[in-house]
Amino acid sequence: HVQLVESGGGSVQAGGSLRLSCVAFGSVACMGWFRQAPEKEREGVATCRSDLTTNYADSVKGRFFVSRDLAMNRLYLQMNDLKPEDTGMYYCASRGSFWCTLQAFDFHYWGQGTQVTVS
Repeated sequence: HVQLVESGGGSVQAGGSLRLSCVAFGSVACMGWFRQAPEKEREGVATCRSDLTTNYADSVKGRFFVSRDLAMNRLYLQMNDLKPEDTGMYYCASRGSFWCTLQAFDFHYWGQGTQVTVS
């Protein structure tokens, strides 16, 4: 079993920046960030494999940057030039497999989420 704990959400004006953090308690291979706006499906934002290969949703490319500290078992998401449509609950997720996708159904463990609001 893996426990994931996110932090770093908050409220920011459009054009601002936020940095999310996630710490994993347990062994993880692929880690990712997902988000869910009210009345919308959960969508993949960015992933990072244990070889530090990253992948991004088209909607955040060039604005969001995912990174990972393997020694500390932490995942980060630097979010720049935030837009109102980035508003939602952001979740950290992990799966035991090396291979990462942006599909929520591929991930086995989830954090409790941290709210990001852009106005």
